[in-house]
Amino acid sequence: MSLLKTKSSKMEFFQGLGKTFMLPVALLAFMGLLLGIGSSFTSPAVIKQLPFLGNPTLQLFFSFISTIGGFAFSYLPVMFAMAIPLGLVRKEKGVAAFAGFVGYTVMNLAINFVLNARGMLANEEQLRTSGQGMVFGIQTLEMGVLGGIIAGLIVYKLHKRFYRIQLHDSFSFFSGVRFVPIVSSLVLALTGLIIPFVWPLFATGIALIGIAIQKSGVFGPFLFGSGERLLLPFGLHHILVAMIRFTQAGGTETVAGHEVSGALNIFYEQLSKGVPISPQATAFLSQGKMPTFIFGLPAVALAMYHTAAPERRASIKGLLLSGVVATAVTGITEPIEFLFLFVSPLLWFFHVVMTGLGFMVMSMLGVTIGNTDGGILDFLIFGLLQGNGTKWYLVIIVGLFWFAIYYFVFKTVIIKKNLPTPGRIIKYEDTIYSEEELKSKGSSQYDAEEILKALGGKENLISLDNCVTRLRLVVEDDSRVKDEKLKELGALGVVHLDTQNIQVIIGTKVTTVRNELEELL
Repeated sequence: MSLLKTKSSKMEFFQGLGKTFMLPVALLAFMGLLLGIGSSFTSPAVIKQLPFLGNPTLQLFFSFISTIGGFAFSYLPVMFAMAIPLGLVRKEKGVAAFAGFVGYTVMNLAINFVLNARGMLANEEQLRTSGQGMVFGIQTLEMGVLGGIIAGLIVYKLHKRFYRIQLHDSFSFFSGVRFVPIVSSLVLALTGLIIPFVWPLFATGIALIGIAIQKSGVFGPFLFGSGERLLLPFGLHHILVAMIRFTQAGGTETVAGHEVSGALNIFYEQLSKGVPISPQATAFLSQGKMPTFIFGLPAVALAMYHTAAPERRASIKGLLLSGVVATAVTGITEPIEFLFLFVSPLLWFFHVVMTGLGFMVMSMLGVTIGNTDGGILDFLIFGLLQGNGTKWYLVIIVGLFWFAIYYFVFKTVIIKKNLPTPGRIIKYEDTIYSEEELKSKGSSQYDAEEILKALGGKENLISLDNCVTRLRLVVEDDSRVKDEKLKELGALGVVHLDTQNIQVIIGTKVTTVRNELEELL
């Protein structure tokens, strides 16, 4: 039984962790629209092609929404640091989220302290290439979402361990929930002191990758594209991207008598001087992303929609559509990628490989579409509007193949592996409630002691939670649960999801029943 309990606890933890990601991802999807639209229509290249956008009032408006939209991407790690403990803890959720913010900030302060003490703080020009960034005005290591996840998980564990702690009378004021942000700041301060000694190992590995990319010929774009996607969840893709775009790792060419290094620098210099665009430079730029961003990821969203339960498709349509618009129009992919990144490593690896192949195929076909985003706006402005010399039409042909491959693979794997993508696994996501149970207040009074006995007693309960109308339980053995007795005691129904996960339908008074059961436990 102990093995079953451990397995069930792990299952519950990872399912809960996956649900916590949805809160920041939903915000990310909406903010991505604002950021992409605002930044695109304030671009000098776009204004040059569409002069009416240069109107000062329009530019002020687009600058404003770009500023607002950038919030989610600038602070995504801290949102994870707060959302993880908020979603996972059962009690004092507000304190958990507050401790997540405190812990994440202190961790970065400690990292800054170590970097400063060792004389390793980079100047502003070298910030990205050195793998550093700014968090709340603190210069620290660029760890991306992984930094927030590390802080969030540590705070969750600390909250679970200490939120009921009683200290000596001399320190009783700091007991209980007040101790959670205190211990979080101490533990994450120590974590921050350790990270700078470990993180450079990753940066060194990426530098070696940059050298390998330049020496790999036709496979160079594949290594870059797949490497950039592979590193995205860890926030380390910035180093690789910056190296290719702005340093010798991305190539060196002479443009109008001036030597220029870095793929993006070369592209912009050639574009501004009106000279032919170098396919060696654009091989690492927007064109390589387009098969995946404009066609592949929208196919992922369609596969998720078609594999969702029919009655739940309407509820996830908005999430998927906003993600599609963000990735296809502006090249902001996280709202779609985060829907499967933590659900299936197999699908993530497939996505990594397909992104790399997109870079390689576009390069081999001689497409010359530059810039950075890889969305429809880049396709139109730097491809279609630049003439047939960019071979923009090949993006559409290759993209249709990418759409079909992505859709088939994702739909097949989601169904075969029964993956909990949005709208699929009702038992671990939002439950579909009948009109009867939503309106029912249930019995006027419940006998919690008898309900506990009907559930198999204290020793049979592993965890207890509730949603809108149902008790959600993980039990040692569901055969010990007496369904008919629970119905006699006022339950509207009992749902056995598997041998350990059950739901007892109570009605709108479910919170009262849960609280009474928790007192007995």
